[in-house]
Parts: sequence; structure tokens; C-alpha cells
Amino acid sequence: MCGFLTELVYAGDLIDQQQFLKLLDLSQRRGPDSQGYWREQAAMQFGFNRLAILDLSQNANQPVLSYAKRYRFVFNGEIYNHQDLRKKLKFEAFRGNSDTETLAACFEEWGVTETIKALNGMFAICVYDTLEKSTYLIRDFAGIKPLFYGWDGKKLVAASQFDQISKHPDFSSKSVNPSVLKLYLQQHFIPAPFGLYEDTFQVRPGEIVKFDAKGTCTKNRYWELQKSALTKEENPVEAIDRIDAALNKAVLKQTLSDVPLGAFLSGGVDSALVCSSLKRNAISPKVFTIGSDSKTHDESARSKAFADSLELQQHLWHLTATESLSYWDEAMQAVHEPIGDFSLLPTFLVSKLAKKHVSVALSGDGGDELFFGYERFNSVAKNIGFQHYPANLRKLIYATDRYTFNKKYVNEVLLASSQAVAHQGLHQRFRQRDLEALNPDLAAKPLPDDFDVFSYPNTKNKRELLGYMRQAEFYGMMQKTLRKVDLASMENSLEVRVPFLDKELIELALSIDPLYNFKGQKQKYLLKKLLHQRIPQVPLETQKKGFSIPLAGWLRQALYEKFADTLLSNKADDFGLNKEHIESMLQAHKEGKADYKWPLFTLYTLMK
Repeated sequence: MCGFLTELVYAGDLIDQQQFLKLLDLSQRRGPDSQGYWREQAAMQFGFNRLAILDLSQNANQPVLSYAKRYRFVFNGEIYNHQDLRKKLKFEAFRGNSDTETLAACFEEWGVTETIKALNGMFAICVYDTLEKSTYLIRDFAGIKPLFYGWDGKKLVAASQFDQISKHPDFSSKSVNPSVLKLYLQQHFIPAPFGLYEDTFQVRPGEIVKFDAKGTCTKNRYWELQKSALTKEENPVEAIDRIDAALNKAVLKQTLSDVPLGAFLSGGVDSALVCSSLKRNAISPKVFTIGSDSKTHDESARSKAFADSLELQQHLWHLTATESLSYWDEAMQAVHEPIGDFSLLPTFLVSKLAKKHVSVALSGDGGDELFFGYERFNSVAKNIGFQHYPANLRKLIYATDRYTFNKKYVNEVLLASSQAVAHQGLHQRFRQRDLEALNPDLAAKPLPDDFDVFSYPNTKNKRELLGYMRQAEFYGMMQKTLRKVDLASMENSLEVRVPFLDKELIELALSIDPLYNFKGQKQKYLLKKLLHQRIPQVPLETQKKGFSIPLAGWLRQALYEKFADTLLSNKADDFGLNKEHIESMLQAHKEGKADYKWPLFTLYTLMK
């Protein structure tokens, strides 16, 4: 994986080369192997930090000029089908075997849009067309790789990290966008297409943002996950067989590498399936696991059972709380943008462990979103027969069920005004009264008009509801997870690949009846059944633990002073937040009167 920075001027001047390189160096841990730079007089400059994965020679260095000299580009990512694409090209005079060279030839023969539609991989690309004088910013269909940009009508700056935009002289003094700040506090990350500051943005997953010679901006989605899909007539057994074959194929494609490759292995379903697919493809990688002394969070015993059953060499780093905390400051260096997901620490640690042995690691991310692994799918669907009733009647139904049947038939989600509002609320850990106490004006502020992740109608059809929810999870929770993994792994100069987000596997998931993923009230049935078929000697998990840390306890002791120093600093004033209420939240948490770990960490990464 790599990092890049580009600057193009439509009016005014470029920053000087030394300033530019200083900003480029912010992403050096993304690409420590070499640095490239190119400038065209006063019009544009491109910089690139390379993490060499395919073709370790200089043939794959960037920035790149295509062989007919029409396209200049920088590219962060991996194109897993690039060898197949080479077979379709007329051009044959390749100097090496990199996907970067393949992209350059594809752009020349097929143009930008048709090339992007043909790609299967993870990527963020900035392309300048010297003939049309147009610039394209492009992000992969699943949003695995980030792409940020600043645009003020005069200058375009695009980068792999948000801090490269926010620290750029033309954007460093921009004011906070209050609607985006509110969205961050509610969703605990900043989803595309938004940036925290005015005139800062992100490219959406599956989007091409084009700036023509005059600076006119147009946006086009070349791929989008559908809310519903035409399911193929089959039964659950056939569906499992199709997933089995598609996952093996996706994993094999993603083993393309000229450097050592391994995999993350937790005690969960998805990473174990990825590791078993590696084994089925006659690949026995080293696998990496983080263990802890917290019984609530430790999955190391179960992950060891998987590793032993698959006969894989496991590297297990079992840390005490004190050891984990000793890496806190180092892990927080990875936070180049606000992100309220404290599982960033164990993700950083497992990446640090893996980097000692490999430069590429496969992960199981994406399985929960595509195959309905979260309890909230059931939480919303449970009320499907009553959600369309008037509010007073829903309150009566809820109260009756709560006091008579102990919430057997409905739950609190029923009290929300719609299924989409209920779903959105399940992701919010910041209570409205705390927002109002922090900043009443902010609490009353609407979310950005084009925040549409949870824009779906009520339905009485469970298949339809599950399709709506899956799309919302794909563009919501999954994007936060991918940002966390990218930040934590790139800080360790480790490339993480995500086989479940292979384009063909995604489209397969959409073709399967959503209800096949449920048996009784249990979700993710198809993947659990597949895992049991592959590794029957390891019992199915009875409770999803996740990948987290005991932050609530740490905040009451070891981390209290660190959080207080940050949260009660003058940075709170920069965001218009009431320090007195922040202090009351800290104190209530420390005394055990409330659990504020989520909002406190969300504020911490905002201000650090």
C-alpha cells in the first residue's frame, strides 16, 4: 500500500516544493520504500510514497506517465485482475509485472471510465489527462482505500490522508463544518463524501470525481451496492456451495504478491474462513493474533484452535492491560482524522505483530455486512409487523410486551419513527441530551443534506428490509471499520487485503436470499455453516466477542489523566464544545455513575 499527494492549480500558485514534500512526508509510513515527485511548472505537482508489493524494481515507481504520454497518475492499492486485463490489451511492451504498468496501458487504450469499470481490487487514483486537461479522482467500489480532497474553486489538493489536506496552507484555516461535526459525533466517524472542514471532501466508494479544464466538477458513481437484488432460485445448501467456491477464488486472487504474505486470525467466523481458504489453495501462511488478559475480549484460545486445526503457524501476542496501554500513544499516532472506534488499538497491535514477519495480511472484514452478522439486523426486523403503526399504538404495544412477555415480540427499536431512524439510532452512542449540553446550536443543526446512508422507506417485507439494512451497513459501519483498519495497518507499513470485498463475492452475496442467512433468531447462518463444514472440530461460537479493549475501566484509572488533559484543553473551544459538560462526563464515568467510553473516545480523537 502507498500514499500520495497531488496539487493542481486553476487560479493562483502552487505551494513551493519543500512545503509540498513536507506534506507528502505525512504519509511516509504508508510507503517507506521510495518517494517520487513530479512537477509541471506552476500548474501541478504529484508526490508518491511507495510500499513495494508487486514488482519490487523501479519499473513500478510512481508518479507514472503512460506510454503514449496522455495520462499522468498516482495510484494507491492493488488490482487483483491486472494480469487478466493485460491479456486484453494490444500493448505488450511491459517492462515489469506491476499492476501500475497495467493501469497505464489500460488508460491509454480504454480511457479512464472504462478502465475503472473493469478493475477488481482496492484503489485510490488521481489521474491527469494531458489531452483534455481534466483531472479524475477515483475510489474503489467498496471504499477500502481512502481518498480525500480539498477544493475551493481555485485549487485542488488530493491525498491519501486527511491531515495532508487539513494542514495544506490553502485549507489549514478553514472553519469547521457544523453539520459534519454533528454527523461525526453521532456516527463516530466521518463518512464520504464529507470533510470536517469547509471545502474538504472525500470521494465516495465507487465514485469518479472529475474536474475539467475550467475546474467544473462532476461526480459519477460507476458502481453502487444495490438495496435489493434479483435472488437466484436455490436452497441454502447450494448457496453455501457457491460461497465456498467464490471465497476460495477471491482469496487466491488476493495472494498476488512479491513480498511475504500472511493473515489475521481472530476467534471469529470470517478470518477463520479466509485462513481456511488459503489452506485450500495450498497456501500455509503465518497467521497473527492478539490476546489479552480480559476474559470479555480475549479470543486467543479459540483462534489457536483454528490455527491448530488448519496446521498454520500462529504468532500470538498475548498482552496484559499494562502492556497494551504502553502502546497507546504510538497507536494514536495513526489517527490522522477523527475516528471514534477504540478497537483501533488492538488492530494497530496485530498489524505491528504481522509487520515483523510479512508486508501483506489478509483480513476477514466485510463478512458481517454482506452476510448479516450483526444483531441489529434482528433488532430492527423483530418489529417489522408493527413499525408502520401510529406512534401511540406502538408505545402501547411495546409497553404491553415489555411488562407481560419481557420483550419477547418487540423491543425499544419499535419506538423510533421508522425502521431507518431506528437503524441509524443503533449506531449512535452520543445521547441527545449530551449533545445539547455540549452545544445547543450544534444539537439543533441538521445533518448534511446529502447524508443518505439511512434513507430507506418502511417495509413489511423482511427480505426487502434486510436488503435496505445491508446497504446502509455497507456504506455506514463498514466504512468506519475500513478506515480504522487502513489507519492502524498503514501506520505499521502493512498492506491489509479484504477478500470478502472482492467484487464477484459481493455480487454473489446480493444474489442469495437474505433469509437464508438466518435460522431462528441467529444471524450469519450460511457462513457459520460453511465454517463448521470446513473446520468441524472447532465448535461454533455461541457469543460474538468482537475485537475490542476494556476502555471503560482504563478510562477510570490509567487513561483518565491523558483524556482529561486532551478533552479539557483549549481545543474544545475550537469546536464550540462546553468544557464544563465534558468534565462532568469524565467525572461521572470515573465514578462509575455512567458509561461514557464511546462519546469520550469520540471527542478524544477529534481533539488530539
